[in-house]
Order: sequence, then structure tokens, then C-alpha cells
Amino acid sequence: MSEKCLAVVEINQDLCSRCYVCKSICPYEAIKADSTGKVEINSQDCQVCGICYSACPSSAIKMDYYTYDTLSEYLKKAQAKAKNSETLVLMCRGNSPSTGEVQDILKAQGLKDDNYLALRLPCAGRIPSDFVFEALNLGVKNIVSIQCEDPFCRYKEGTKINTRRLVLTRNVLEQLGYDANTVKIIKFSRKAVYDVQKCVGCDKCIFICPYGALEFESFGTPKVNEEKCVGCGACQLVCPHQAIEVKGFEFEDVVNRYGKSLADLKAQNKGPAILAFVCQWSEFSSLDNPNKAFAGKNVLALEVPCFKSLDPVHIINALNCGFDGVMGVVCSAKDCKLQEGRDTAERNVAALQVSLKKLGLLDRFELYEESPRCSGEFEQKLDEFYKKICALPKRELVVEANAKRTN
Repeated sequence: MSEKCLAVVEINQDLCSRCYVCKSICPYEAIKADSTGKVEINSQDCQVCGICYSACPSSAIKMDYYTYDTLSEYLKKAQAKAKNSETLVLMCRGNSPSTGEVQDILKAQGLKDDNYLALRLPCAGRIPSDFVFEALNLGVKNIVSIQCEDPFCRYKEGTKINTRRLVLTRNVLEQLGYDANTVKIIKFSRKAVYDVQKCVGCDKCIFICPYGALEFESFGTPKVNEEKCVGCGACQLVCPHQAIEVKGFEFEDVVNRYGKSLADLKAQNKGPAILAFVCQWSEFSSLDNPNKAFAGKNVLALEVPCFKSLDPVHIINALNCGFDGVMGVVCSAKDCKLQEGRDTAERNVAALQVSLKKLGLLDRFELYEESPRCSGEFEQKLDEFYKKICALPKRELVVEANAKRTN
């Protein structure tokens, strides 16, 4: 593991008070105390959830992502753009609602702020209480934390920890004279949704679901057991008619997004057009700030909720539409937040590579494993892939050569 991987999360031993709060709440038991009481982080087990950072009472834990200072700076900039907004919405990365869904949630809570400030994080559990007070000090009147439902937290205990923390924070705010509803906690998780008119009853989704969340119904569309569905997208991948999809990652919407963006990328004439399908959990900084990460390159990054929902059809279709290269970026088997059914995803990629080879497109696709622990490696891999595609013949020349051979 590189030095960059080792330095993403660190403990300042001079500030550490040996209270072991971080050790007690780490969902992955990545924090240990040695025989002398010194607290250390096992970088290979750490998932960079930030829960330890947000809980440390002495600010001894240093992180590269979503620090108190960067969160405050982001909020100040967002306020400058939306001057009349008084509502801050905190959302988990894996279950962040769409704009329309957020507006519906706010309306249900009696808040009519269409110009709300949105802050998306890998986990609700990494928000320190200090930031809540800072937001209120900056003029925010309402704070809404939209968290994953407890059983579906991608970091196991993140939402539970943050719920307890926000409840305590709310109690303190009430004592300071704030309204009891200043801080609201909403539970929200994405689920698979059926279009019964498209379903033909093939039951492929039932067979493939790694969580047993789809139940057979005689002479009808299978039933989604929402208490088991984690929104991984495996069912969506095998449905031949797009009858079952994860909201926010619908097949046609994804096609339209990269299809419409292709013309813009080509028009910029800055080199080959690259499409990157990136698992939400494999990379943080570049997904949150793509303009900085992809500066000088024609790159469009689209998120996928899990490796299992990386659809081979999109990759072939994107190349056929005119993208010069497509890369997939996913978590390693150890880091995968939804590990059940990963073997299915790996088989899909193997089949994809066979198809791409037959189409003469195999050299235009790469699959990478990535982790937020490894700061900067995503940009490095993207740069290597970009240079590789630049060295290949232009797609137009390849198409013309193939057409001549066919004639």
C-alpha cells in the first residue's frame, strides 16, 4: 500500500488523550491500542467513513476528506450562491434523494425552501456536532439530516451513531433557546421499484437478488421486500425489459445522460471522449469535484450504486455511440459495501470482455479497483487510461477501415 494510502487517516499522538472513543465506535475495528496505550489505525481495515474523526473530542484525528474546515468553507460558498436559503440538507452518498424527492421531504416537514443548501457525504455519521453549531452561526435556520435507514447503512453503524449525536445536539440547542425542530432526522433508503406493465414474469430478478429481497407472486409481478432490499441494482441488471430499476439510476436516464453529454465533449475538441462509471464508494473527491479532477480532459463520470449495477450494455453502447474509451472504477472485494453477489458482477465483466474482444473494442475499456484510502490514485489511473486512449487510432479512422474491409 502506497504512502498516500497510509496518510489519508492519521492520529496525532501529541493531541490524542487516550480516551478510546474512536476505538469504541469504529464499525470496522480498524482502530487498536497497543500495549502502551498508543492508539493506531490499521489503514488496510479502515474504510474512511470518518466516524472516528467526527467523534474525537481532542481533534487528534486528521483526514483528507470532509474535514470541519472544508465543510464550513463549502457551506459559506453555497450560502453565497443561494442568499435566501435557510435550510441545510445533509445527505448520505448512497441514498441521497433526487431534487424532487428532497423537496417532497422538506414539504412533509413543513419546510418550503426550494433553494435549500445540499451537502452530500459518504456517511451521516461523520458530521461532527461542532459543524451543526457552525451552520446555525452562519445563518442556517433549519438542518435536515436525511440518513440511510439503520439496517442499510453502508458503514454499518453510521446512521445510528449520528442519530444519537443529533438527538444530543438538539437537546443542547433547546437549552440554548432554539426551537425543538431546528434539527430534523429523516430516514431514507433507495429500493428497487417495478413497472408492472413491463414485467413479463420471467423471475430472473428473484434468482439474481443476493439479499433475498424479491418474492415470487403467482400470476403477478414479484414483490419487493423493502426490509431486505438494499438498492444494489443487481436485479435491474438482469431484467430484459427494464421492468425493475433502482430509482435515480434508471437505464434510459443513464443512456440519455451520457448520450447528451457526448456531443458536448466532442465539441470541446480537447482529446478523446472518456466515460467513467464510478462506484459511489470507490472515490470521493473526484466525484464531488469533477471539474477539478478532470480539468483539461474530456471526461464524464457517472456514479453507480455498486459494482453489481455496472451494466455491460452501457459500456458497449457508449463505445458504439462514439466514446473513445470507457473505464469502470469499483471497490475491491474487501472494500465492497454490498459484498453479497459480487461474483455475479465479476462474471458480467468477464462476459463483457469477451464481447468487446469480438467487437475489436477491448483495448478501449479498463476496469480498476479503487479506494478512498488511496488519495490521488484515481486521478493517476484516469491519466494513464487517458494517455492510452490518446495513443490509439481515432474512432472515425477505425470505423472507416472496418467499413472498407467489409466492402
